[in-house]
Amino acid sequence: MKIGLYFGSFNPIHNAHLIIANHILNEALVDKIWLIVSPHNPLKETSSLLDENDRYFLVSTAVEDDDRLKASNIEFSQPRPSYTAVTLAHLSEKYPQYEFSVIMGSDSFQNIRRWKNFDFILKHYKVLVYMRPGFDVKDSLGGNVHLLPAPLLELSATAIRSLIREKKSLRYMLPDKVIAEIEKAGYYKK
Repeated sequence: MKIGLYFGSFNPIHNAHLIIANHILNEALVDKIWLIVSPHNPLKETSSLLDENDRYFLVSTAVEDDDRLKASNIEFSQPRPSYTAVTLAHLSEKYPQYEFSVIMGSDSFQNIRRWKNFDFILKHYKVLVYMRPGFDVKDSLGGNVHLLPAPLLELSATAIRSLIREKKSLRYMLPDKVIAEIEKAGYYKK
């Protein structure tokens, strides 16, 4: 079985994440997608991050009705900060029956040289790169890289967090169940 690993802080998960995942599944490049909630991305500031267990809960809530998608907290038990190469090696050892690939936007791929052991990732795993405006990919760096057209969505978790603080509507930006949980728990209010 082919499993696409979609890493992210998902702070919070929103419809653009889910639309990209659905698009990749529709292209039949993978059979299932695991959304890997990263507790700490070493290339990002963590001060605005909601607790990792709360983010995992929101991702689980978002995908609970779609058996093609699975929330994963696999990185919660690994040393911090978490590194994609370490997670890939761990998952490949734990699930040798699966063929894993990495899903990322072209903005992330442009920064891949800054990732720990990026050459290991490119050598051993297929990388599915969905194109984002303004972030062209000109070089596969010798990896098994597949460039994918994807729906163009200008939706960011940063903007969503601002809307929450401003008490504005989140309708159509996040799954209704996720909005309900954010409102119920008071996430991102401060």
